[in-house]
Amino acid sequence: MMSKNGFSRCGELYIGRLRKEGRHSTAHVYKNALFSFCKFCGISNVSFRQVTRERLRLYGQYLCECGLKPNTVSTYMRMLRSIYNRGVEAGNASYVPRLFGDVYTGVDVRQKKALPAAELHKLLYEDPKSERLRRTQAIAALMFQFCGMSFADLAHLEKSSLDSNVLRYNRVKTKTPMSVEVLDSAKEMIEQLRNKQESLPDCPDYLFDILRGDKKRKDVASYREYQSALRRFNNSLKDLARVLHLKSPVSSYTFRHSWATTAKYRGVSIEMISESLGHKSIKTTQIYLKGFGLEERTKVNKGNLSYVRNYCTNR
Repeated sequence: MMSKNGFSRCGELYIGRLRKEGRHSTAHVYKNALFSFCKFCGISNVSFRQVTRERLRLYGQYLCECGLKPNTVSTYMRMLRSIYNRGVEAGNASYVPRLFGDVYTGVDVRQKKALPAAELHKLLYEDPKSERLRRTQAIAALMFQFCGMSFADLAHLEKSSLDSNVLRYNRVKTKTPMSVEVLDSAKEMIEQLRNKQESLPDCPDYLFDILRGDKKRKDVASYREYQSALRRFNNSLKDLARVLHLKSPVSSYTFRHSWATTAKYRGVSIEMISESLGHKSIKTTQIYLKGFGLEERTKVNKGNLSYVRNYCTNR
């Protein structure tokens, strides 16, 4: 029987709260982390007293031995730390200084996901000679041309987001308000992928036909549909990379990282890159810096596109 004040119970309660708020992706990550830790402990009901520095250290070693990458290990540890902190705040657990001090909770910047410019050029512009892969290529190209937009943000864009040639939306992950000017090179692809269906009552009216739009926004079925769409897109990207003979691995993250890396290579400031991606990092720096306007971000976006499109022209 699960203790009502135990570590596992605290985690389950928070996962339930996230689901009620429609934050199914975050709930999924917490669920995986809690399940993994309980499996390692060999019990389904972990108490707060059983969450020790030594056990966490051994758990970190176990995850690495299972082949998980440092950033995945860090994610699991941060989820567990969050559950522990909630238990302390609720008075269900004693505060232990540096309980997570011996485990990795950082971000491994060595895990590069960006493509070299030559391969990025091939991926975005070389004809794969397949309608299915051309569609995948068009989605990838829009993600890059929309300042490295994530697949989640692209898939969830609604028709109301497109206003007078400018996309205005809130990021799915952080709710950060964003604006991106639509470049001329993106307009044909937008029409190609545009959702032609009429909207349903109380359902999102998606701009693109990636998601059906027949489920309410916070419904768990909507989250599951998105996960299926993401898996299909990633599988198609692998097919596209194979057909175009790319050597580097490709995923939905590739275009976001590649946009940022291209901008950095071209000398764009880290503040501009962070703001264009909608990140909430470099907080202190951004407090002291003037925000960049849409016109300036559009200039950077056009420069990135031109750099990749013309990469092989003079080589």
